[in-house]
Amino acid sequence: MSGTKQVLELNGRKIILIGTAHVSKESIEEVEKEINETKPDCVAIELDQKRYDAMMDPESWKKLDVIQVLKNKQGFLMLANLVLGSFQRRMGQNVGVKPGDEMMAAINCAKALNIPFTLVDRPIQVTLRRAWAKNSFWGKCKLLASLVASAFDDEEISEEQIEALKKENEMDTMMKDLSDYLPKVKEVLIDERDIYLASHIWESKGDTVVAVLGAGHLPGVQAHLEKIAKENASTDTTEIESIPKGSVGSKIAAWIIPVLIIALIVLGFFMGNAKVGKDMILDWVIWNAALSGAGALIAGGNPLAILTAMVAAPITSLNPLIGVGMFSGIVQAVMNKPKVSDMETLQGDVSSLKGWYKNRVLRVFLVFILSSLGSVAGTFIGIPTIVSELTPHLKAWFETLKK
Repeated sequence: MSGTKQVLELNGRKIILIGTAHVSKESIEEVEKEINETKPDCVAIELDQKRYDAMMDPESWKKLDVIQVLKNKQGFLMLANLVLGSFQRRMGQNVGVKPGDEMMAAINCAKALNIPFTLVDRPIQVTLRRAWAKNSFWGKCKLLASLVASAFDDEEISEEQIEALKKENEMDTMMKDLSDYLPKVKEVLIDERDIYLASHIWESKGDTVVAVLGAGHLPGVQAHLEKIAKENASTDTTEIESIPKGSVGSKIAAWIIPVLIIALIVLGFFMGNAKVGKDMILDWVIWNAALSGAGALIAGGNPLAILTAMVAAPITSLNPLIGVGMFSGIVQAVMNKPKVSDMETLQGDVSSLKGWYKNRVLRVFLVFILSSLGSVAGTFIGIPTIVSELTPHLKAWFETLKK
């Protein structure tokens, strides 16, 4: 078999796996040729319902409710989705192909031949939320850095480079690099989805199935299908369809910093005096307010959004359940309401710094991100500052105990 096609004979069924590059002309031609020649009982497609709906309704971006996104605490997930989509879109521009055109070709072929098709990918929001939840703090930082880098990477990719992505040795190198740099992300984006895709391909109706999926999933999906056929694995994907809940330890850890800060300030009142305690509170407020407000200012936020960031940051930094970015972002969206034109240029604007400031939707997310980062910086600077206020009084207290 070719590196992009595997024919599996399993338990009396034929499952043909077609590995694609998502912005490849050759992939479109290969998918159409296979479905037209094989005329399978079912076509399985690496899409989830939400992405399918978006492909069927290209104007769906215009319906985006940015305020609701922030209220649902999906700001970072939405940004990740935008950046990933923009990156694929930019790759395809050089070859005249839009991301997912090979999936659309599979759908159109199936419809033309009156062949049932099924969507076999895990919902994108579940995948992104699992990738975020399973990462450590350092892993989250590296993930954000990677997303930012890909958003502003203007390197042109040739058609030959895109086709090379389907070759097994190229994919092996990419998967190894991803596994080394972000092992949890690779586990969620690739390994878990291999299992999910294979399980739902197996559940597809009919004796002959053509499955269209990204070339990177080909080896893992094949291996898992063979395990299912031998009854060494089940098709139950319930476990990898849920968002991991934080452990009791992680929930406790999230409150350690807020409790520590409050405890230090209380000590300031008891071991020093009222002035010391008030100075510690003032230091905490100033650092959080100033840096979060500065973040919103750098983002070009509305004055009221900047003020909101400054007022909310000292409070939200003591509560791990809410973030300042939600408040500042919502105020920005209300005061500078996104227009339909912003929705229309959203995916193009995300790939340039100018676009982030010009597009009102992206400006909301920029205020959300930078005010949040400012608050985080204020927390890490504020802690040693209030500790330094308390230290002389702690020393005096210990000296008293020695006497």
